[in-house]
Amino acid sequence: MIINQTNLAVLFTGYSAAFKGGLESAPKHWDEVALQVPSSTDENIYPWLSQLPGVREWIGSRVIKNLGANSFRLKNKDFEATFSVPRNAIEDDSYGAYGPIVREIGLTAGDHPNELAFSLLAAGFTTLCYDGQFFFDTDHPVGDGEAAPVSVSNMQAGAGPAWFLLDTSRALKPLIYQLRRPYQLVSKTNPDDDNVFFNKEFIYGADGRSVAGFGLWQLAFGSKATLDAANYKAARQAMMGFKGDGGRPLNINPKVLVVPPALEEAAMTLLNTEYGAGGATNVWKGTAKPIVTAWLV
Repeated sequence: MIINQTNLAVLFTGYSAAFKGGLESAPKHWDEVALQVPSSTDENIYPWLSQLPGVREWIGSRVIKNLGANSFRLKNKDFEATFSVPRNAIEDDSYGAYGPIVREIGLTAGDHPNELAFSLLAAGFTTLCYDGQFFFDTDHPVGDGEAAPVSVSNMQAGAGPAWFLLDTSRALKPLIYQLRRPYQLVSKTNPDDDNVFFNKEFIYGADGRSVAGFGLWQLAFGSKATLDAANYKAARQAMMGFKGDGGRPLNINPKVLVVPPALEEAAMTLLNTEYGAGGATNVWKGTAKPIVTAWLV
């Protein structure tokens, strides 16, 4: 191929198509557990209530909830993946060999929101959320401001691989995926660029801006106990028992079970089989959707 701006533009179009193909073919599970929020600045401020809002009978004046009482910030982060194509490869018409690499980079970029969301979920036992407690903790303070708060747990202790039960049925989600700028492919292919002049390399790269953060802990339950019927039942009952102001039930409805590959068989057995141990009817079949992800690290 003759090295000129026209041919380089055609090459970039081909690489862009490969990148887009990889981006669109990436597995997508993050949107089941995280609320996507657009961002137009360096960071977003989230004015959470201390608990899920409820409706009360209107007697006397309205009772105003202070949305800013537990506000927190999520600062966008920059991410990139960059590679080079030798000038000689383009001159010798060997550039096609790089197409699958570009597609793979697109696939990696498309999978990145999964990595952000599920890696954060796994870190929830040691990462603070809006109320100053770890996202998965034994002593989340819950109260209406009139009486002393009570401590509420959304976790089970244990020594095994962590698994997570989530309510994904509401407008709010357990996690937030804040998107400032989606991934796009860019290039440095001007023959006068230093990378071309000194190193005989054309450089291509994908970059974007985003961040993942915690939403409401009331919508999530984390466990390191054995994933079996007894512990699954205990987790569901704990979540469905969460209450808000004045002891009002929050009507939590667990819908998704997130597990690492090590717990795939246990999750599938628990949620998909007709019968449990001893041939008894498996009452937990279909009660949640299993999501198996390697990003629980």
